[in-house]
Amino acid sequence: MSAAAFYCVADERFFLGAVGLLNSLRLLGHREPVYLLDCGLTAGQRALLEPEATLVDAPEGASPHVLKAIAPSRNPADTMVLIDTDMLATRSLAPLVEAASAERVVAFENDRPRYVAEWGELTGLGPARPGPYVSSGLVFLGGATGRRTLELFAEHLAAVDFDRTFWRRNEPGYPFLYADQDVLNAVLRTAIEADRLDALEHRLAITPPFAGVRLRDAESLSCAFPDDAEPYVLHHFDRKPWLVPMYHGVFSRLLARLLLGPGIAIRVPEEMVPLRLRSGPRARAERARVDVADVFRRKVLRRNG
Repeated sequence: MSAAAFYCVADERFFLGAVGLLNSLRLLGHREPVYLLDCGLTAGQRALLEPEATLVDAPEGASPHVLKAIAPSRNPADTMVLIDTDMLATRSLAPLVEAASAERVVAFENDRPRYVAEWGELTGLGPARPGPYVSSGLVFLGGATGRRTLELFAEHLAAVDFDRTFWRRNEPGYPFLYADQDVLNAVLRTAIEADRLDALEHRLAITPPFAGVRLRDAESLSCAFPDDAEPYVLHHFDRKPWLVPMYHGVFSRLLARLLLGPGIAIRVPEEMVPLRLRSGPRARAERARVDVADVFRRKVLRRNG
């Protein structure tokens, strides 16, 4: 069994996100095994990923939002790091791996709190207590505490009615509206001792619009806030910049560097990368066009909402 390993999920549409994530980990010195649950990658995409990741076949028909526990359950490590493929690491995660190895769960607070009293009854794990609501995007599971969390997480993910979640009918009163994230928090609020969870501040796994974060050095991936605090990851949880034309901000700039820049572990053919994420005059012109359109779109949204 490995001392530590990373686990993620991707399909054909998330391929470039997975490449960016894997390249960021390798550039930052992480040599741990990476297990990627394949939910529909093409043969060509698999061939590009296989030198850096062990691909695990996913069951057919289920949403990736309820499959996050499969790869670590099949390939456990002493410390298991669940990480989303819409994240880019911007500093070494080794301190968090080490912290979790002491029989702990390490995660980041979500940008919005949430508490559902029914979690305890629905899982049968006992009363649900109030506490920090953490993101399921990046979770470090260490030792017996981590294994227990993963076992219960996997068990209760199977009970999620995905049609009722945020990504389908979006039923506001559904206790597992946010699928894997709600299940993880249900487990942490019931079956895991409160002092076994380290809930880090949200900005250290910052999400759009990445307020206050500047790209300090693209080569080293270093990012920082005005007070010099450094996030561990950037998490583009909503629209994906490799799928949707959008403003070329800090995440997109880093993604472009991680897809086509120097020193990366996985190099994809340039034609697989959207023009706006490439280099050269045509790419700059496309970025300028997209930036203007996206800024206008956001102004309209603010005015109407």
